[in-house]
Amino acid sequence: MKKKLFLMRHGETLFNQLKKVQGACDSPLTEKGIQQARRAKDYFKENNIAFDHLYSSTQERASDTLEIVSGSQNYQRLKALKEMGFGSFEGEQQFLQPQGQEYFDSFYLQFGGESMVQVQARMTKALHQIMEQDDHQTVLAVSHNGACISFLQTIWQKEKQELIRAFPNCAIFTLAYENQQFQLEDIIDPATNLSIL
Repeated sequence: MKKKLFLMRHGETLFNQLKKVQGACDSPLTEKGIQQARRAKDYFKENNIAFDHLYSSTQERASDTLEIVSGSQNYQRLKALKEMGFGSFEGEQQFLQPQGQEYFDSFYLQFGGESMVQVQARMTKALHQIMEQDDHQTVLAVSHNGACISFLQTIWQKEKQELIRAFPNCAIFTLAYENQQFQLEDIIDPATNLSIL
């Protein structure tokens, strides 16, 4: 039976606004981030999407986003859904980060952070474990830009360079799950209700 996973990025944070590196470190949602989460909530309501289970990264920006989207529904926080750790680059200005895929592959390990492969492994394992549960038919999981990109790279079926590297805050990735396989169906920007796939 085909199941649905809605994987979502958190709303805008103070560090997003200040253009600071935000991986393992955290900062609160801005007013704009709160509004983005409310628009995501409206998107799900307008499309009659109800969740039987909810998950969030353990980081405040993700759990706060989920609480806005879901209201009073119970949810589970998972460390495996956390953002990629950038080691000693954490909290620094984004322009200090080196650019390019090769830096995400292993560069941050030497600064106490994570590699892309490590993030892919923990995200993939966690999302499969979530969706393999019998009573999980329609699931929402709130995570982070880098973590989502890392996971999407494992299932991306188009040319690698076509995968966007920075998604809007509260972007919603609609995934089908069947026979232990994920398939990306759509990516929605709730600010516009338009597909960005």
